[in-house]
Amino acid sequence: MTKAIIFDLWGTLVETGIRSPLKQAQSILGIELPFSEYVVRMERALMTRKFTGLREAFQAVSAEFSLAEDEDTLDRLVGMWNSSWMLAQPYVEVKSALTKLRQNHTLILVSNTDEFSAPRVLEKFQLNELFEKMFFSFEVGLLKTDPDFFTEVLHQTNLTATEVVMVGDSMESDILPAQRAGIKAILVDRRSRRDFSPKINNLHQLSALL
Repeated sequence: MTKAIIFDLWGTLVETGIRSPLKQAQSILGIELPFSEYVVRMERALMTRKFTGLREAFQAVSAEFSLAEDEDTLDRLVGMWNSSWMLAQPYVEVKSALTKLRQNHTLILVSNTDEFSAPRVLEKFQLNELFEKMFFSFEVGLLKTDPDFFTEVLHQTNLTATEVVMVGDSMESDILPAQRAGIKAILVDRRSRRDFSPKINNLHQLSALL
C-alpha cells in the first residue's frame, strides 16, 4: 500500500524561469566536461551546504573546478541564477493535483537545491504547505544521487521503501536513485519523449498508478 508520495521539485512541480540554468552556468564558466560529470560536481559544490549568499556559493563552484575568480563572471552567474528562481512557475495542474493527492497520501518533497532558490519559490506559490516533510540537499548535506539520501528520507519519515513512490522528471537524479533504494518510481514526461514505464504526462494521471 502506498502511504506516501515523494516528489522532486524542479522539472516535476516547478518549471525554472530560464532554460537549463545548470547548462547555462557551465557555459558561463567555460567548463569543458561531459555534462553528466560536470553536473554532479557542480551540484555538490553549490547545493550540499549553506552559504552567506549566491556569490559565495558560486565562488565555491569556481574552486571546485579550479577556476580563477572573476567578478564579471560571478555577477553573470548570480544574475542568471536569480532570474531562474524569480521567474519560475509551478506547472498548471500542480496545486490542484497535490491538494487532491494529500487527502489520502502523505506528500514529501525532495530537491537538489541551494538555499536561495527552492524555499523562496515554494513560499511564493504557497506550495510548502502541501508537504508533510521537505528534504533539501543543502540541509541534508547529500544529493539525491548519493546512496544515503533516500535512506535518510525513509528514516526521518518512519516509512519503508515499499510504502512510498517517487515521482520525478529525471532518470539520473530521480528515478534511478529511487529504484536503487528499492522505491517504486514514476517518471513525469510532459513531452512524451522518453521510453519508460510507468510514466505520466501530468500529475492528474498519477492517482491511477498508485
